[in-house]
Amino acid sequence: MITSEVESFLDTLADPTRRRLVQLLGERPLRAGELAQAIGASPPVISRHLRILLNAGVVSDERVPGDARLRVFRLRREPIVALQAWLDQMQAQWDEQLGAFAKHVERTRK
Repeated sequence: MITSEVESFLDTLADPTRRRLVQLLGERPLRAGELAQAIGASPPVISRHLRILLNAGVVSDERVPGDARLRVFRLRREPIVALQAWLDQMQAQWDEQLGAFAKHVERTRK
């Protein structure tokens, strides 16, 4: 069964800009300005996408010491671990179904 965390993560990744932000943050933590520059989008657009990622729990942010205006965004591990667990569960179900089908084919051939 799909958890609300996985469902939220998948919904969040439905947007190509957010997928790209997740990819970039998977490489290393970045500031919003660095993300905007890397994607070629305006800071307000990136800010909206980052707010969605923050609300979904996909990323976290922290203030830069010495400058409270600057924030560094990081990809959170937990949603990815939850997604991987769900994918592993789906893979196990498919393996079971394919194994049962293979046994059925072998029985009908004999």
